[in-house]
Amino acid sequence: MDISPETPEQTRGRLLRVMAHARVDVLPGDHTFAEFPVAQFPAHLASSLAGSALALVRDQEVWSALLPAPTSTSAQDRYAVVCVHFAPDIPNSGFVGWLASELKQQLGTGVFVVCGQNSADGGIFDYWGIPRSVADQAIAIMHAMQAQGASA
Repeated sequence: MDISPETPEQTRGRLLRVMAHARVDVLPGDHTFAEFPVAQFPAHLASSLAGSALALVRDQEVWSALLPAPTSTSAQDRYAVVCVHFAPDIPNSGFVGWLASELKQQLGTGVFVVCGQNSADGGIFDYWGIPRSVADQAIAIMHAMQAQGASA
């Protein structure tokens, strides 16, 4: 992780550069969370989630799986998911907080982020969950930031 002092302007410029060099893929369809008790792992995973879960996280009581949303999923539980793969040579420290703040300021929405590691594809990647009701606007903002960073 990169640690270096920056002014807010320097941080914004660096993170726009991160966006310009990131691969931003919008996953098809909507996604939602399914929960199951910790005691049911891995049986529940093998029987109903294998191959479809994007992420699995847990606390002391439940596993939470991020998966494609069934048609019966309510509107407030549906999320667009955007996968961001970072360029390995550009420090992306602070990216999650920065982009989440930008989306909150511009759209009034919160987001969720699940991070992963793929050493063969740049290293860290993020899944961004965006409420379906504002997903198109959020994705447009992300693409505009990519263009802005590329022209800076």
